[in-house]
Amino acid sequence: MITSALVLGLLGSLHCLGMCGPIAFMLPLDQSNMTKKTIQLSIYHFGRLLAYGIIGMLFGFLGKGLALFGIQQKLSIGIGVIMILLVLIPTKYLNGHKFLTPVYSLLGKVKSKLGGELKKKTPDAFLTIGFLNGFLPCGLVYMALLGAIAMGNPLQGGLYMMLFGLGTVPLMSLVVYSKGILGNSIKNKFRKLIPVFVVIIGALFIVRGLGLGIPYVSPKPMATNSVTATIECHQP
Repeated sequence: MITSALVLGLLGSLHCLGMCGPIAFMLPLDQSNMTKKTIQLSIYHFGRLLAYGIIGMLFGFLGKGLALFGIQQKLSIGIGVIMILLVLIPTKYLNGHKFLTPVYSLLGKVKSKLGGELKKKTPDAFLTIGFLNGFLPCGLVYMALLGAIAMGNPLQGGLYMMLFGLGTVPLMSLVVYSKGILGNSIKNKFRKLIPVFVVIIGALFIVRGLGLGIPYVSPKPMATNSVTATIECHQP
């Protein structure tokens, strides 16, 4: 299940180009020195992965808390259902709600900070840009976070998000170096695959929660063994 994050990142890279691509194109990379440019871009990606890892751990804690109530299987099924519904429900019904106002306010602060860092060329600036980039709202990231919750473990949740971020690195880097090598027709074809794969991942989480006894995919829940202690009192 955890490897699904890497595939989601790989397939979702084209979506990332629309969200994070403009930031990647504006990076103050050293165009005269390929080695230095590669190091700068790597630092930027490391910042993104670090942000994803931290967020994944936080949501993994949330999943662990829910698992402590003995609803790990129900949680997996519920998250799978939510993933599928988010693909099927039009985006217009999810936007414009008042409860999102704090999110938009935070987003404005992150963008403002990003604008200042994009004017610098120091290594810490590339790290900061990547780190802040990781906190920008993105529908695909939200899907990955649902997977991090389903992991039910902080470390696995962090790993899930970092693998997701790692999956976006190859195409994001390729586009920065090639200045838009992919045509719009290819991008559109890949974008159509993203919802399909999200539905497949959602279905896998549902199957996992059903406990069908399929190794690595849907293992049976561990039986809870009860221990009964009998105390006998002997009269003298």
